[in-house]
Amino acid sequence: MLNFNIKILSIAVMSLALLAGCAHYHQNQPLHGASCPAGYDYTELAEAPPGGEETFVVLTFSGGGTRAAALAYGVLAGLRETKISGGKTILDEVDVISTVSGGSFTGAYYTLFGDRIFSEFREKFLYSDIQGELLRRVANPVNLWRLASPFFSRIDLAAELYDESIFNGRTYGTLTPGNTRPFLIINATNLYNGARFEFTGKQFCYLGSDIRSFPVARAVAASSAFPILLSPLSLVNYPYPAEKKITAQDKLALKDYTNNKRRYYAALNNTVYANDREHPYVHLMDGGLADNLGLRAIYDLYVREDIRAAINQGRIKKMLVIVVNAKTAKKETFDRDESPPGLETAAFKTATVSMDNYTFESAEVFAQLFKERIAAQQSRDGCQQLLDRHSMDGYQIPPLAGGNLKLYLVELAFDNFTDAAERDYFNNLPTSFKLSREEVDRLIAAGGQLLKRHPEFKKFIKENKN
Repeated sequence: MLNFNIKILSIAVMSLALLAGCAHYHQNQPLHGASCPAGYDYTELAEAPPGGEETFVVLTFSGGGTRAAALAYGVLAGLRETKISGGKTILDEVDVISTVSGGSFTGAYYTLFGDRIFSEFREKFLYSDIQGELLRRVANPVNLWRLASPFFSRIDLAAELYDESIFNGRTYGTLTPGNTRPFLIINATNLYNGARFEFTGKQFCYLGSDIRSFPVARAVAASSAFPILLSPLSLVNYPYPAEKKITAQDKLALKDYTNNKRRYYAALNNTVYANDREHPYVHLMDGGLADNLGLRAIYDLYVREDIRAAINQGRIKKMLVIVVNAKTAKKETFDRDESPPGLETAAFKTATVSMDNYTFESAEVFAQLFKERIAAQQSRDGCQQLLDRHSMDGYQIPPLAGGNLKLYLVELAFDNFTDAAERDYFNNLPTSFKLSREEVDRLIAAGGQLLKRHPEFKKFIKENKN
């Protein structure tokens, strides 16, 4: 009998060892004869109907766990309730959504399922103890053996959980047919160089990979892979002709170090992917490490891509950018003690201090971009008025390309609350994937309140009513 039990135990151990050896993360697939970019890319969006781009609306959802997801949901609900000219709601006009970490759950769900978010998302995600469910999966004996594999980690368990319980197995191929708006940009961070990595067809071209078979849940998992708590998510960088990986735009930018360092370094980061022998894999972490607002993706679209072309051609006449910033300012007490804070506190602050500082800089850079555009328009108009008063020949200064563009920048943050008690309540909510129903409901309500009270949003509504 003892020998029989030993045999059974041996078989069980061998089976579990085999299971561990077979465990492997879901790999992104290579391009096979497809042109770049393949699949999901902003340049391949279906053409808007005549006049459909006149009001161009951009949303960015920051990181911050369930706190960020609920605040973003509240803003979506507020946009759905707000009508403008033509009987449309502002939500109907949204063209691009750029997301980070916790905000990626809300942005991805809305892009995939549309208005279903308002009947499903609270119970499916916001009220759920995602954090607890992930811990239970980690503790499951079967998964413990899978986690023993060097090719399968906690982030892969998280991605499986999100795929099964939230995103219903949807891939980027779901978004490709018709390429309807809004266009979704989920942001992560390349651990090698700290550069922003976006889940789009264009970015996957640098990997020689086809995004269409890639699960949206894995993109969300990478975007929310907070350091220490979760492991990096891995992608394969496939061999692919370097001349196809590095675009003509990149080549020009690499010659422009002196005049445009931001453009130069963005192109330099892209050259890493061309050397697939030295860099055969890419490991991704939380998008907040590179940009916790999701604004850098919009900056790139505005400065280098088709948004600027549409503005210059007069197709975009009004541009509304709504930044949903769930950043908190939790009151700390460790500086009251002579002894330094513990390892857990130090690790968390190390991961978030630069993130918070960079968030402020991202918002300022984008605000400055708006200010420069408005200043250029005002300068041109002022000069023309002087000429009209003092010149007899009726000379007209050539108009700026897209010079009549109206820009509206709405940044929504907890610090916008004037009531100190209300502000402190939200600023001290934890960054986790488990909040009480009351906390979630208050965050949803806060999203709508912050939106409707914001002066720039009020101005947009006033100027775009019937």
